[in-house]
Amino acid sequence: MSRETYVALADAVLIVHLVYIAWVIFGAIFTRGRPWLGGIHIATIVWGIITETTAAPCPLTVAENRCEAQAGILPYHGPFLLHCLDATIYPNVPLALLVTVAVLVCAFNLGVYVRRLVTRHSLG
Repeated sequence: MSRETYVALADAVLIVHLVYIAWVIFGAIFTRGRPWLGGIHIATIVWGIITETTAAPCPLTVAENRCEAQAGILPYHGPFLLHCLDATIYPNVPLALLVTVAVLVCAFNLGVYVRRLVTRHSLG
């Protein structure tokens, strides 16, 4: 494949990664009344916690890195879209702060599901 193809693939994977992160953060909003979708969201939250708190690699990050390497792109030296999305997904903040905020967001989302479950059971 050509360099341009790998750049386009890297862009596409970064967009998917951004959508995935938005889903983890805001997914509980869209799952009310849809238990099957809630199950998918809970699974993505758990996976997010695992990848944030362990050495388990995120498949999207692995794919991004491979596409960028194949395209010969060094971090922040690629096309504008790739640069902007990279900075959005990997902000320049202390790692401990990033992990803490990510886990808190995931815990908040899980709390939404617990509250829904408790409310459902208390109503009958």
